[in-house]
Amino acid sequence: MNKTLATMAMSVPQGNIESYVTAIHSVPVLSPEDEHELASRYKNEGDLNAVRELILSHLRFVVHIARSYSGYGLPQADLIQEGNVGLMKAVKRFDPEVGVRLISFAVHWIKAEIHEFVLKNWRIVKVATTKAQRKLFFNLRSAKKSLNWLSNDEVKAVADDLGVSEIEVRRMESRLNSRDTAFDLPNDADEETSFAPAAYLESPENDPAQTLEQQNWENHHQQRLLNAMKTLDQRSQEILAARWLNEDNKATLQELAETYQVSAERIRQLEKNAMNKLKACMS
Repeated sequence: MNKTLATMAMSVPQGNIESYVTAIHSVPVLSPEDEHELASRYKNEGDLNAVRELILSHLRFVVHIARSYSGYGLPQADLIQEGNVGLMKAVKRFDPEVGVRLISFAVHWIKAEIHEFVLKNWRIVKVATTKAQRKLFFNLRSAKKSLNWLSNDEVKAVADDLGVSEIEVRRMESRLNSRDTAFDLPNDADEETSFAPAAYLESPENDPAQTLEQQNWENHHQQRLLNAMKTLDQRSQEILAARWLNEDNKATLQELAETYQVSAERIRQLEKNAMNKLKACMS
């Protein structure tokens, strides 16, 4: 059903919006009686011709609503198309027995589709995800009296009016005043004066493949060292651990001599022999 309804809306010419507007204004506006009859035919009989007439007669209202979002810098044709999608969803859900006109019911659906399109395409990174942020996004621009940053009193007034925190107002104002930056420089840009993240984020030392290879190599050597340590007697293992593996408190030859009740020279000899055995096992 959705695909069938989608084919009924007049497509928006990408190159000539005015021709589209002229065409849809040639479709007469329905009277309340005609609208009720067509909506009843669709609801009770599934009459798709009735749906077509309902949609075509309300396309002019979609254009009127879509033009109020022209300040976001998005193509007007795209805004109208999204609004048409909302109109079709509204027609599908409209109940003529409720006693309201279709356009009053459809305004919510038309704006909802346009809002979603604006939020997804206004910036590369989505600027509004929560309910409070969406409310701020579409109301903060109209609340500002000038191009300057909001004063403390204006921030408080906006926060109280929209039921959000002052911090959220400041954050959204900052997002609205920010601009997307291309990752790479354009071909005609001056490399000495232009900024591009690609020139600053590149680091050959942080190549994922090399990092993984290094980690695997280190793990391999560590495992070989542990296996080689197991070939030594208990005293030799303890001496090497105290002398080389304890980074926080490296033991001296004299301290180990006192622990094992031998001379420092004997500890040095045991350490040297243990190191030779390790090298032989790992070579």
